[in-house]
Amino acid sequence: MKTRRLITFFLILVLLVLSNGLFVVDETQQVVVTRFGKPQGEAILVPGVHFKWPFVDRAHVYDKRFLEWDGASDQATTKDKRFIWVDTFARWRIADPQLFLERLSDERAAQTRLDDIIDGATKRSVAQHDLVELVRSSNREVQPDLTLPESERLSELAQISRGRQEIMQEILMDSACGAVDLGIEVIDVRFKSIDYVDEVRQNVYSRMVAERQRIAQRFLSEGQGESARIIGEKERELKSIQSEAYRRSQELIGKADGEATAIYARAYNRDPEFYKFLKTMETYEQTMDEESTLILSTESDFFKFLDNIRGR
Repeated sequence: MKTRRLITFFLILVLLVLSNGLFVVDETQQVVVTRFGKPQGEAILVPGVHFKWPFVDRAHVYDKRFLEWDGASDQATTKDKRFIWVDTFARWRIADPQLFLERLSDERAAQTRLDDIIDGATKRSVAQHDLVELVRSSNREVQPDLTLPESERLSELAQISRGRQEIMQEILMDSACGAVDLGIEVIDVRFKSIDYVDEVRQNVYSRMVAERQRIAQRFLSEGQGESARIIGEKERELKSIQSEAYRRSQELIGKADGEATAIYARAYNRDPEFYKFLKTMETYEQTMDEESTLILSTESDFFKFLDNIRGR
């Protein structure tokens, strides 16, 4: 019975030693083993099962992958004295686990130090460049926005010497130099957003509204002038058409009257008596109706025509 207890105690002791002495390194991890706070050998980067002295050594596990840094939006001033909010984000990794352990100990402390390093680098770079260089990456030909104030349009058309991409690269290099002594490699830094501060934004909005109202009024005035011009041209063309139509109608009437006169003349020359009779009949037809009473003189042509007809 006593022997069995000793064996059981020994097995438990072995299990405790093994559980505290053996550790597994994942492929996404890197480990620094310390003894009483001092690193023992190189950092362990190879995945697998590894051994440390139980109860004496301590395994510090760090992530080997790219890590995220997301800074808070911070106020900065550009070279051309524009007050803006700059929001950045970055990617970093633990490049030297032993140095990282000595300087920072854990990722929370690293995030705090990166806040100072990257924010400081961002403010320094922003202060050395105009706003147009922070928001543009090339000198491409642009169509000016007429809704912007004149000063904004001139800024929009200004030529840049560096550009957004080069400035972000400048911030990256500055941040990387500041973080290398911490065992950290800063891989990338990007602008998430750039915006005016609230006071300046309200002034910009007010100027944009006023400029748009001015442009709208100009368009309205141009539209009214164009409308008046079109109406004037329409009335002038209408009068011209009416005048031409009247002239043409008078020409046609004159021509018709001429042809009618010629026809009448030919008819008169062929049979003057019949022509005189016909014209007399037309005159009476136009001047009398069924209820009219006709009193004829014996000297009238109509009476003579009727008398001739009766005599026949």
